[in-house]
Amino acid sequence: MHYVVHCLDHEGAVGTRLANYEAHKAYLAAATVRTVISGPLLADDNETMIGSCFVLEADSLADVQAFNSNDPFNKVGLWKTVSIRPFLKRVDNR
Repeated sequence: MHYVVHCLDHEGAVGTRLANYEAHKAYLAAATVRTVISGPLLADDNETMIGSCFVLEADSLADVQAFNSNDPFNKVGLWKTVSIRPFLKRVDNR
């Protein structure tokens, strides 16, 4: 099953994001869920990172919740809001 994880940072948290970026990347590389696609969400200036978005493949919602709660970004309190929803992938144009 696929899941979308949409996370918005606390205001002014770019420094926290950058300070924990390497740990976050290492965590994603070793994750037990499969990342279909992921990347930062941007502010209207198309440059400032304000959140994260993932499309993940996992066996269960519980696996995705565990993945998210153990992410270094989550552990340092970067995200103000997190939304996790099942996702029915219909088209993949890669």
